[in-house]
Amino acid sequence: MTEELLSAAEVAAYLETYDKFLDGTISCGAKRSDLGAGEARKGTVENITQIMWPSALLPVLRAAPFHQRALRLVRDLLGEDMDLDFDMLINKAPHSDTPTPWHQDCAYWIDLPDKRAASIWMALDEATLDNGCMWYAPGSHLQPVRPHRSAGKGGGALSCDGDESEAVAVPLKPGSAAIHGGGTLHYSRGNKTAGHRRAFILNFRPAAMIRLEREQGMDHGLTDNTRKVRSAAAK
Repeated sequence: MTEELLSAAEVAAYLETYDKFLDGTISCGAKRSDLGAGEARKGTVENITQIMWPSALLPVLRAAPFHQRALRLVRDLLGEDMDLDFDMLINKAPHSDTPTPWHQDCAYWIDLPDKRAASIWMALDEATLDNGCMWYAPGSHLQPVRPHRSAGKGGGALSCDGDESEAVAVPLKPGSAAIHGGGTLHYSRGNKTAGHRRAFILNFRPAAMIRLEREQGMDHGLTDNTRKVRSAAAK
């Protein structure tokens, strides 16, 4: 499903903040990485810029409209016990032309007894076929999780088999968002245009499951725990 969450004025304010993350005004340290590191770099910035935990780097974001409205929406959909698990920024720079691999978010996560989860993917630029709008495979969340593998040397991204023929493209206007579950198969094309494709993503799950994750060392990059948990699981 899709929702319009921000006004034009609010989008403009978020873009001003977003660009401070991208240009280094807000230092991101190890929370900034290249999701497209498996491919040769096409410019001077990352192929796909990922910044984990913007709300930890700039805590005022937690009280801003996107986080607050998204939380209310997810609680209406999945229950009052839902809470923010983590957030991230993903930008595709002009002419970077690097696809985000087919994947299911749950492939990145540890197994939890309560599978309720929702990712809210909000466009801050118009998301189009040419700059990398999202594609979702309807009904894929009802099927077994597909085998995943590393998307390429040097990157932390995972990929699985998928094809546009089984999916639906979801172009979005700035301030609108798409909502999907952890088992939903999705991907996006690369950005072939002269503009950015800036997205802000929030991930939610039950508060009790967030506590269980943290007890097991999974915090999605807030510290270095997540890297250690994944390394142990791979052995």
